[in-house]
Amino acid sequence: MTETTANTIGAPGEGGSSRRDFLLISTSVLGAAGLVISAWPFIDSISPAADVRALASTEVDLSAMQVGQAITAIWRGKPVFIRYRTEAEIKAAEDVKLADLPDPQADKDRVQKAQWLIVVGICTHLGCIPLGQKPSDPRGDYGGWYCPCHGSEYDTSGRIRRGPAPKNLLVPKYAFVEDTKVRIG
Repeated sequence: MTETTANTIGAPGEGGSSRRDFLLISTSVLGAAGLVISAWPFIDSISPAADVRALASTEVDLSAMQVGQAITAIWRGKPVFIRYRTEAEIKAAEDVKLADLPDPQADKDRVQKAQWLIVVGICTHLGCIPLGQKPSDPRGDYGGWYCPCHGSEYDTSGRIRRGPAPKNLLVPKYAFVEDTKVRIG
């Protein structure tokens, strides 16, 4: 073998190792691309479906609501209670001593705007739907919601006041996109 033939076959020196490096890098890049392309259908299959993404948030127009009125919206298949609180309901919620609450939480920490209370309408005891959305519903001694299954009573801030429920009604993530339009989720 001559000296020039040895260099082109891959002997260290002028050009052999750079050709080997190029081939190694090229096959590595092609192999990685092939792996990504073959794994993409699996990765795409574990992402949420369009119907699930659609339920991730919901917008509610509050402009037609009157003071003292409550409505129920559906978010992620759960009822969300929205109450346009009266001045008396706001004052009653703000005046509660936190030491008197089984799950202490200030009213200001549960609302973004004092007049609007937004909570998930599921009792934290056994998952029942408390009464109190209709004017004719019993609301318990604290003016909020009453769960007739086991007697849990919530106040005008959705906090547990009496009964076996261990926690307050949950406050979902929400934001006001306009003065009278809220996006939940």
